[in-house]
Amino acid sequence: MNWIFLLLLSLFTPGFNTAHTNNWAVIVDASRYWFNYRHVANALSIYYSVKRLGIPDSHIILMLSDDMACNPRNPTSAQIFNNRDRHVQIYPDDVEVDYRDSEVTVENFFRVLTDRLPEGTPRSKRLMSDENSNILVYLTGHGGDGFLKFQDTEEMNAMELSDVFQQMHEKKRYNELLFMIDTCQAGSMVLPIKSPNIIGVGSSTVGQDSLSHHGDHEIGVYVIDRWTYYTLDFLEKIRPNSQAKLKELFRVYSTADIRSTPQYSNLKLFNSRSIDKILITDFFGSVRQTVLFNEGTVEEALAQRTVGEEALFLVPNNLELVSQLPF
Repeated sequence: MNWIFLLLLSLFTPGFNTAHTNNWAVIVDASRYWFNYRHVANALSIYYSVKRLGIPDSHIILMLSDDMACNPRNPTSAQIFNNRDRHVQIYPDDVEVDYRDSEVTVENFFRVLTDRLPEGTPRSKRLMSDENSNILVYLTGHGGDGFLKFQDTEEMNAMELSDVFQQMHEKKRYNELLFMIDTCQAGSMVLPIKSPNIIGVGSSTVGQDSLSHHGDHEIGVYVIDRWTYYTLDFLEKIRPNSQAKLKELFRVYSTADIRSTPQYSNLKLFNSRSIDKILITDFFGSVRQTVLFNEGTVEEALAQRTVGEEALFLVPNNLELVSQLPF
């Protein structure tokens, strides 16, 4: 008997093994208060980009410390913009904020990364990653030498964050991880990270501020930071099937443009993948190509996969076959 299988394959560089089968993003705005509007816009800009490139809300953990959209000072009620031209509304009706306001704490952030959440925590609030997951972790807010402020009431220490990443490695919570942070002295949060297969990039080196880009006179505050602005400008040119590499993104971080010196760590992953080989969509996207199999068994279809491919088979009218699938 013939079966129809729907095989979803990751779109990776031909002949190169990325070894990951799913993508996740953890996006955090750690600041509150109206004058920090730009930090919410920073986080939502990254959220908007990864959704556009294919990562679904079910694989995004979004943490926003303040509700700028409904702030009484907001002249564009229920909307948030990252540009004075307001050509993109980055707080759409279908935005899914998983942690908001007082829920955005250092403890909850660490619990999400390590999956040490209380029993009964909804799946939407959990990072359900594994050893096959590529994870983007993006943070924005006010920081200093070796710390990032949360809610203006507590601080996350750089060594604590490094330890949490090491726990993620030991618990096989990721395949590769890209850590990005936009804050003053961001390099102090990046350099202590020594866990395998983590690339870190910060908007500024130790002793430097991370500056805002421009403001909106009607809104009355700055609407985006410089480093995230140029990150977003690059990502807006990327399509889901793009072959652009991570090195191309890092090249746009001109000191003259962002007015600070970006700080990097581990530009070559422990599995020998370097930034000139890593696709942007390996972290910012989750593209799947559909291939239709008209004949064969589950075993035959699986045998046709190459290394690095992710497969999901849909077998109509035969639930018994579903139990044979190794997923």
